[in-house]
Amino acid sequence: MNFWVLLLLSVFLLEVQNGVSQETKNKKDANFRPGRKKGKGRYPKVKDKEVGGKLQSILTQVLEKGRFLRLSDHTILNSGKTLELRCKGSKIGWAYPSYLDTFNDTRFSIEQNDKFSQLTLKSPSPADTGEYSCWVILCDGDECEKDTDRTSTSYIYFTDKDELFVPSPIHFEIVFMRPDIPATVPCRVTSPKTTVSLHREMPPEEIQADGKLISYNPTKGFILQSPSLEYTGAFYCKAKSTTKTTPQVSNKYQLLYLEVPSGPPYATIQASSILVTGGDLFNITCTVLGEPEIDVKFIWTYPGQDQRPVIIQDSRRLINRGVGQIVRISQSVMIVDDVETIDFGTYICTAKNPHGETSVATQVNLLSH
Repeated sequence: MNFWVLLLLSVFLLEVQNGVSQETKNKKDANFRPGRKKGKGRYPKVKDKEVGGKLQSILTQVLEKGRFLRLSDHTILNSGKTLELRCKGSKIGWAYPSYLDTFNDTRFSIEQNDKFSQLTLKSPSPADTGEYSCWVILCDGDECEKDTDRTSTSYIYFTDKDELFVPSPIHFEIVFMRPDIPATVPCRVTSPKTTVSLHREMPPEEIQADGKLISYNPTKGFILQSPSLEYTGAFYCKAKSTTKTTPQVSNKYQLLYLEVPSGPPYATIQASSILVTGGDLFNITCTVLGEPEIDVKFIWTYPGQDQRPVIIQDSRRLINRGVGQIVRISQSVMIVDDVETIDFGTYICTAKNPHGETSVATQVNLLSH
C-alpha cells in the first residue's frame, strides 16, 4: 500500500514541476522575439493605425535616424534646432507660414521621395511660429484632389525667452473692423503659457477680455466678436512671462471701422458721353466701393474687342468717410480714341473679388445730326 501511495505522490509532484517549468518557458517566449533588439530612447517607430475608425495623424517629426514623434494639434519646440517634418505618401501637399514662400527663404525646403515627403526648416526662429500641415494627394490620371481623411495639422511654437511675441515685419499694422464679422488683433505669442493683455494707447487703458465679447487665442490674437466704433484707435498688446520680470510690448495696431460689409463688388459704370460721332474721343469709368484690403479685378467686354486698340487704366485709393471709417475706391477707365463705326454698342464692366463678381453695362451710340 505504501508503495502505491509513494508512486502517486511522485507522479503528482512531477506534473506540478512540469507545469511550473512550462509556465516559466511561456513567459520567456512572450518576452523574446527572434531578431528583435531592445529599442533605445523614449520614442517608438510610427506606424499608421486606426483609432475609432479614423486614421491617426500622418504628420511626424524626425527626431533621429529611424525614430519619429507623431505631432498633436499643438507642438512646443525650442528655436535654433533644425525642424524636420515627414508625411507618408507618394504624393503629398504642404501648408506652412506663407512668408517662407514670399521671401524665398533658403532655410526652407521640401523633398518628395517615393514613400514620403519631408519638410526641412533650418535654424527656426520665433518668426516661424505658425500652422504646419500636410495631406495625401489622390490622382486619377491628370485630375488630382486633396484627401481630407488623410490630412494632419500642428500649430508649432518656436519659443525664445527674449521674444514673447511672434515678430512681424509690419511695425504699425492696420486692423479693419466690420459690423458683420469678428475682428482680430494679431498679437500672437511664441508660447501658449504666456499671459497677454490688450491696451488702448489714447486714452491709456487696458481692455478687459471677458472670454465672450473679447477673447484671446495664442495662435491668433485678441478676437473682438462684435466690432464697433468704440474700438477705433491705436492699440498694443503686453505679454508677461515667468522667465522675464519686465513685460514685453507688441507692435502697434490701428483699428479702423468699416461701413462696407463683405460681399461681391458694388460696381457702377459711367460714360463721358453716350452719344458720339466719328473721330471723337470718349471714356467709360467703372467704379467699385469696397473693403480697403480686398483687391478688385476688372474685365471689359466691348464692341470691336480684339480689333480696335483701346487704353485701360486701373487705379485704387483709400478714402476717409468719417471718424475711423475707411473704404477703398477701385476704378478702371477705358479710353476710346478716334471713334469708328465698330465702336458703337454695349460696354460691359465685370468687377471681381474673392466674394464674387458684379457686371454693369452702358450703351454708346452714334450722334445723329
